[in-house]
Amino acid sequence: MSKSLSLFFAIVSVLLMCATAISMSFNAWLAVLFGILTLFMIGGGFVVKARLRRKNENKG
Repeated sequence: MSKSLSLFFAIVSVLLMCATAISMSFNAWLAVLFGILTLFMIGGGFVVKARLRRKNENKG
């Protein structure tokens, strides 16, 4: 995975975690939504990394 793509996933995940923490004081359902989005973003990063690694192994 390229550094820029890794940085993108890291920054978006941190922003979603911050949004989860802030929304806990306002609305529980919103906090749950942001928490689920955070988990999907982190999991999506691992999926993209695995697919790119598999693609590079088959290529060379």
